[in-house]
Amino acid sequence: MSAKILVVDDAAFMRMMIKDILTKAGYNVVAEAENGRKAVELYQLLKPDLVTMDITMPDMDGLTALKEIRKIDPKARIIICSAMGQQPMVIDAIQAGARDFVVKPFQPERVIEAVKKALL
Repeated sequence: MSAKILVVDDAAFMRMMIKDILTKAGYNVVAEAENGRKAVELYQLLKPDLVTMDITMPDMDGLTALKEIRKIDPKARIIICSAMGQQPMVIDAIQAGARDFVVKPFQPERVIEAVKKALL
């Protein structure tokens, strides 16, 4: 059975790119969200195996959403996919419980590698 994945990014183009990479690799993208608040709602509703999360989004940013989801489910698997490759952001995300950090623009192989690693 392929893993259920929730894709979270405020840019529709980015969600489409990530979804395309994941579905070609055989993963099941169960839903998409355009902000952190929606991501938290969908996480509670769908209980996906993994979440790919952008950091900079309107309404609720990815780091806040990551922390909220981890409150609901401490075992939640979340990969941050962001152009915000600055060291402090990466450290904050990992300390908050992110399994990995993929910097945009990303290589499909890097996304799949991060997903496989997070699902172990």
